[in-house]
Amino acid sequence: MNLIPWIALIVICFIVLRSLLLFIKGGMIRDRMERSDSRFSAELFYILMIIYSIVIIGFGLIYFILSFQGIILVEHGELRQVNVLGSVIHSLYFSGVTLLTIGYGDITPIGIGRFIALIQALIGYVLPTAFVLKLVQSTREKGDK
Repeated sequence: MNLIPWIALIVICFIVLRSLLLFIKGGMIRDRMERSDSRFSAELFYILMIIYSIVIIGFGLIYFILSFQGIILVEHGELRQVNVLGSVIHSLYFSGVTLLTIGYGDITPIGIGRFIALIQALIGYVLPTAFVLKLVQSTREKGDK
């Protein structure tokens, strides 16, 4: 049994979860909000874009690693064998579409991939709300001072 893909999967999950928790706890935002006088800051926008990128790439790598374990993405209802580069592209595309929308339905996961896609879609749904709540909370705290 090859442990390297599973170790890589655990490391990727740890990085994605750590990034999300730092964002939700406000560690990256609070310090920058205290320095900023405006309600919208380019730095906050960049932080959100970095978080989205980390999640898209992280989940894309999870789908890619799982494709080597026999859990693959199905394109247009057909099992297609693609090369490594094609698999990376399909995984990143599916990850981005799943996080940023509900998905187009052109690529669908099989097996545990469905549950992983559900978790990613939930993160994509909740992340903007968390961002807005943190922004409102920081603005209120700044107004109270």
